[in-house]
Amino acid sequence: MDRNSRIFVAGHRGLVGSAILRRLTEAGHTDLVIRDRSQLDLTDQAAVRAFFDREGIEHVILAAAKVGGILANDRFGGDFIRDNLLIQNNVIDAAWRAGVKKLLFLGSSCLYPKHAEQPIKEEALLSGPMEPSNKPYAVAKIAGITMCQAYRRQYGFNAICAMPSNLYGPGDHFDPETSHALPGMIRRFHDAKLAGDPTVTLWGTGTPRREFLYVDDMADACLHLMDHYDSEEIINVGPGDDIAIADLAALIRDTVGYTGTLTHDLSKPDGHPRKLMDVSRLFATGWRPRVSLEEGLRRTYDWFLENAAPDRRQASKQAAE
Repeated sequence: MDRNSRIFVAGHRGLVGSAILRRLTEAGHTDLVIRDRSQLDLTDQAAVRAFFDREGIEHVILAAAKVGGILANDRFGGDFIRDNLLIQNNVIDAAWRAGVKKLLFLGSSCLYPKHAEQPIKEEALLSGPMEPSNKPYAVAKIAGITMCQAYRRQYGFNAICAMPSNLYGPGDHFDPETSHALPGMIRRFHDAKLAGDPTVTLWGTGTPRREFLYVDDMADACLHLMDHYDSEEIINVGPGDDIAIADLAALIRDTVGYTGTLTHDLSKPDGHPRKLMDVSRLFATGWRPRVSLEEGLRRTYDWFLENAAPDRRQASKQAAE
């Protein structure tokens, strides 16, 4: 992509999409196309085709998706599989039909089999049973990967697929009921600190290990892949190390400044026991992350305090009134 390329960032208001938009702007890209849901419903095939026919898009970064944590996946599995299938089918097909030069599709480390050998190589996809707690989302996303690969083989469409580890950072969703584990814990520790609660209860045993990548590093990796990666094979994107959920909770507790104790609800599911990815394919292209977990947590909590904390949102509402 050169600085004048016409680039469509699908999902620019989400965690990943907003970071990609920031990174593109920082890199000097000037012809960026964005549409919110009121302007373009990506689940509407006719609207998506008309958009691509009209806009002359050259490159697409497909970061739009319906996402959520274990609880959201369990409650809204039908929404997760339907909406993600519609979004990716419409965008990938319309992009190919309109002659887009290159498309980046984002998968997730949660697509890999529940008991995949660690660290997880890209070849492990579909090699074993999925984690049941996010199966509808995973099935949809695997279909998107397969679609990109099939369109490359049949039509010569230059689509690449990246598999991010767990992402976090500014712009995240902090609802304790529907968010992913890390932002959900930030919110719960923050609320407990303000309320003076003596304990915070976490789901599961705390023993599962997860790999976390700061979202601005992910955005940087996306631009790097658009310029330096061209293969039908999926590629893992992560820092290459992981942490137990219990240890992550302790880090977040310290970052927030909560002084109470942690307990575990063992009746709740753990999800994948471990999801550490092999990132040797990515690192071989010359890319490395820059932000440590400790620094990323500090930046994320600072952003939360300024933009998403309940007391901040209430103050903003009162000021507007």
